[in-house]
Amino acid sequence: MNRRTALGARVLAGATRAEARAYGLRESRVDAGDTTLAVLEGGPADAPPVVLLHGFTADRVVWMRFARHLVRDHRVVIPELAGHGASGFARGTGFSAPAQAARVAAVMERLGIDDAHVAGNSMGGFVAATLALDHPERVRSLLLSDAIGVASPEPSEAEVQIRSGRNPFFLDDVADFPAFYAMTMARPPFAPRLVRDAIAADYVARRGDYEEIFTDVFDVATLDDRLGEIDVPTLVMWGEQDRLVHPSTARTWADGIAGARTVTYPEAGHMPMLELPARTAADYRAFLARVGASTVIAER
Repeated sequence: MNRRTALGARVLAGATRAEARAYGLRESRVDAGDTTLAVLEGGPADAPPVVLLHGFTADRVVWMRFARHLVRDHRVVIPELAGHGASGFARGTGFSAPAQAARVAAVMERLGIDDAHVAGNSMGGFVAATLALDHPERVRSLLLSDAIGVASPEPSEAEVQIRSGRNPFFLDDVADFPAFYAMTMARPPFAPRLVRDAIAADYVARRGDYEEIFTDVFDVATLDDRLGEIDVPTLVMWGEQDRLVHPSTARTWADGIAGARTVTYPEAGHMPMLELPARTAADYRAFLARVGASTVIAER
């Protein structure tokens, strides 16, 4: 790592810590059974809990600006999934959706959270849905944002590339990063060139890690045949300019889960919660309000 890249990494780390503190999010490490996970947590300890799960090659940071709109009246927990970010990578750990879901359940247990509203983006959506299936007692509701884990009626740009033998997630050179980064979001938040260069260098350095994680994630069955088993309120959220997971995939989730609602964003890409944090959080809060109301009615 050269001096410029090292400086960019320090700037990014410092800015991330400062932003987390500004939003009332504190950092910790939590026992997840076979490993420990880095976790951001904020909000009142006795408030309704919300667990936010990031996607493949991402980290807990992608949810922070969304989370700032929830911490006033929700207990927010953002784990960094095994193999990613500060949680660290250890070869052979096992990174499939069921393995990650089991770790999320263990983190909830460790934090004294019986059940929670669970949201996931991309791979995190696959993990969230798997948690609802494998540990249904843990999940009050689901938010599935641009989620993998089911068949896509139409191939995305990334899927077409993968079928042709070129996986856009695997980079050999930092010069390839800008093209990949452009695929991840239609409206990326501003980041100085120094910081983007540091992110690119870290991404290239982790290629071997990402190859193993990718194999584990896609070496398990999709959930198409099990969607009918999910019986919690579900919101399917999608960016209509998603180039990684085709927007048609939203229909698969929504059609398979009884009563699921869908909201889409014409101007957003693969991570609407990061691209449009205030708007997506407002939609999610409205969904949670409906979930709460329906729960009270059901209990009566």
